[in-house]
Amino acid sequence: MTSTRVSTGLVIGVLASVAFGTSGALAKPLMEAGWSPAAAVTVRAGLAGILLVPFALAALRGKWDAVWRARWRILGMALIGVAGTQLVYFAAIQRIPVSSGLLIEYLAPLLLVAGVAVATRRMPRPIVLIGSVVAIAGLVLIIGPVGGGDALGYLLAGVAAVGCALYYVIAARPAHGLPPVAFAAFGLLLGSLSLGIVGLAGLVPFEIVLTEVSALGGVVPWWMPLSILAATTAIGYAFSITASQRLGSRLMSFVGMLEVVFASLFAWLLLGEGLGVFQLLGGVLILAGIACVRSEKQPDPTLGNERLHPRDVDEPPSDRELGTATEPVATR
Repeated sequence: MTSTRVSTGLVIGVLASVAFGTSGALAKPLMEAGWSPAAAVTVRAGLAGILLVPFALAALRGKWDAVWRARWRILGMALIGVAGTQLVYFAAIQRIPVSSGLLIEYLAPLLLVAGVAVATRRMPRPIVLIGSVVAIAGLVLIIGPVGGGDALGYLLAGVAAVGCALYYVIAARPAHGLPPVAFAAFGLLLGSLSLGIVGLAGLVPFEIVLTEVSALGGVVPWWMPLSILAATTAIGYAFSITASQRLGSRLMSFVGMLEVVFASLFAWLLLGEGLGVFQLLGGVLILAGIACVRSEKQPDPTLGNERLHPRDVDEPPSDRELGTATEPVATR
């Protein structure tokens, strides 16, 4: 990976974390008005996918063969990255505190570091281990320690962490001509459809309340925060996938931890929730952890078949390949 490519990927990844960080502050007023979490996520993903469709069609330029070649990758994103991880996370926080569920889910980077060790049969470099410990310490400061609930809740939260790690692995796979915006659009639409089917089947609570909500500094129609939420979700997924293909799954998973930092910041700005010195210090530690992982000179392969070339599993394709095989990607 070139320095310019990594730097650009880091900027895009941080912007994705900013976009994702708005989710809690925008979705909370809807859920306080009676929306169930599953319904909010389903509508959010569906609207975000619809918003991305025009951009996806423009980027594809009629190259539907790229969509067909990536069909299993799109399905994996939909069922794991959009639907599955959300469902098990919601099931987890019904049994354990939300802070505990978040902390466990965001252990995904550690799973990817462990995946490197298993795939390569060697210990991660000390700088990566230091970065992992520092970043997790930052998470604990922001979210708080784990505690309360039952064993099944923690098991479900662990499954959510695996799903989160797999999201980054799927996102970082070679594009083979599929633009990130198209990948995000189709993954969100299929994921929303899957969540809707599960909700309508009665497997999870699915409640939608069309009323005014307290959000954005006043009382506004329900569709206003939902529209902004859909837009930030669309940006978040498109940017996150783009950054993953530039940075690889492991480094991007650490950058993704900044979502917690921005979520706390937006909760302070939009909802008036407290933002203390521990949250600020936690953000600094997460940044330090990312810097440690970034400083590793030669990235290792992540989860996957160890017989594959490392780039096929974790490191994104070269600039030359993006310019020839995947022209639409370069336009984003």
